[in-house]
Amino acid sequence: MTKQNTAKKHIVTSFHNLTAELQDAVKAKYPLGFTDAMMRVDKPNGDFFYAVPFDTDQIAYLVKIDVKIDDNAQEEDDKDYYDDEIKGADEIQDDGSDDNGDDNDDVNI
Repeated sequence: MTKQNTAKKHIVTSFHNLTAELQDAVKAKYPLGFTDAMMRVDKPNGDFFYAVPFDTDQIAYLVKIDVKIDDNAQEEDDKDYYDDEIKGADEIQDDGSDDNGDDNDDVNI
């Protein structure tokens, strides 16, 4: 018996570099989007990209997907929304002496 070579060719390519027919086939395979199937691929130089697998009869593709990463999310979390200094606080600060001698905040009407 002769053993056939059934190994598929493996190609990593960008979604935009695929033919229109292959782009439509990838979209058909992932009708709800790529988020659940997407994987992060780390390169040896420290860079990375996100991709989804897509197979045809002859080729196994790893299709790069453009992802916008929100770098501001961490900065927004780190913001101090409660500033301890209130502008004008020194001007309205009570010096402890009231005109009527009461030490409470009640107002006489």
